[in-house]
Amino acid sequence: MSQVALNQIGFALEHQPMTRFQTVAVAICMVLNAIDGFDVLAIAFAAPVLSKEWSLPPEQLGVLFSSGLLGMTFGSLFIAPLADRFGRRWMTLASLVGVTLGMYLAALTQTPAQLAVARVLTGLGIGAMLPSLATVVAEYSNARRRELCVSVMSTGYPIGATVGGMAAVFVVDSSGWRGIFVLGGTLSLVMIPLVMWGLPESLAFLASRRPADALARINLVLRRLGREPLERVPAAESSKPAVRRVDLVKGRLGATSAALWTAFFCVMVSFYFVLSWTPQLLVSAGLDPKAGISGGVLLNLGGVVGALVLGLMAARVGSFRIVSATMVAGALAIVAFALLAHGRNLAMALALVVGYFIFGAMVGLYAIMPAVYPTEVRNTGAGLAIGVGRCGAIVSPFLAGVMLEGGWTPSAAYLAFAAPLLVAAVATVVLGRLHAVRST
Repeated sequence: MSQVALNQIGFALEHQPMTRFQTVAVAICMVLNAIDGFDVLAIAFAAPVLSKEWSLPPEQLGVLFSSGLLGMTFGSLFIAPLADRFGRRWMTLASLVGVTLGMYLAALTQTPAQLAVARVLTGLGIGAMLPSLATVVAEYSNARRRELCVSVMSTGYPIGATVGGMAAVFVVDSSGWRGIFVLGGTLSLVMIPLVMWGLPESLAFLASRRPADALARINLVLRRLGREPLERVPAAESSKPAVRRVDLVKGRLGATSAALWTAFFCVMVSFYFVLSWTPQLLVSAGLDPKAGISGGVLLNLGGVVGALVLGLMAARVGSFRIVSATMVAGALAIVAFALLAHGRNLAMALALVVGYFIFGAMVGLYAIMPAVYPTEVRNTGAGLAIGVGRCGAIVSPFLAGVMLEGGWTPSAAYLAFAAPLLVAAVATVVLGRLHAVRST
């Protein structure tokens, strides 16, 4: 058969009902994203107990929060691209091994420096894995369900953080803070055989890279899709000229990049401050460690709803204004949390609201991102935008630790970290106008 055969298969994946095999693949990606959500925030759940056991000042705790995010950034920028050479499935499995080792090593550490190294290793695996998950979900979802599948996968992150946070409350009682990392490592370890069984390789990757066993691997996927096998590997598509990164910083496309990078950077600054510091700051405000962890759980529970509702809304309506309004609402919710979250019940309720809007803002930004770049530079532009955004994720928890160490009150820190969301909202409005001009 020819390239036409593979194109016909792609058309069928786009326009025919999803098979059980496709649904399982998407579900595996969502579960992996959920485990990543727990693994990223494991340090936040451990912090209330860990900081007391090791007598950590806020600045040092901020370093621990940022170390995992530093790993995620380097994993996304420098390891994830290897999936284009070795495959999405291979990258997912290799990343899971790294995450598992990082979580188990974190449970064995005896010093803050050792824990920081373990968190970097965990972050490297998570950052390398996420782009491959997005690729598999996009390829194996049909056109009708793609937006839903992407949004459902996105909800995996707050679901994992929510369920993991609930489990952390009980794990801390029985096993201490180290048990949180053992739980995360075990969940990642269990997923390795499930990925080997149910996560397919990208058909487009197999056809374009043509490894030695490409035909056997393509036909294995086709059989699981209920389709006839191919007699030979489809002809590779003609290669496209490499996209230069400098093209993304010139002219109107450069203005688009500047607006998108600003939005991502600022959203992640606020997002990771709130997610990393809320459990610890609730304890600093007088609540017990269990209440601090519960606040983090409710934050992520609100995020489950926000990620799904606002992510779907932005994807379907394509409205930059909706995403911008969500960012403004998130900033106002953080301000309300800073000023009003004094009693336990009100703090818990406001954490739920904050989670709804900050997760919604993040997922909404991911949803509108593919539309702002032409097809030929979309992947490169998205990768750079996420990389720039994660720089904000690295800076945010560490900067917060420095501020608190320098005498800032938790309320003042929350007010300060609400401001980046307002900047992101303005950048998103500008992004929408640039997109409208390019589309006319």
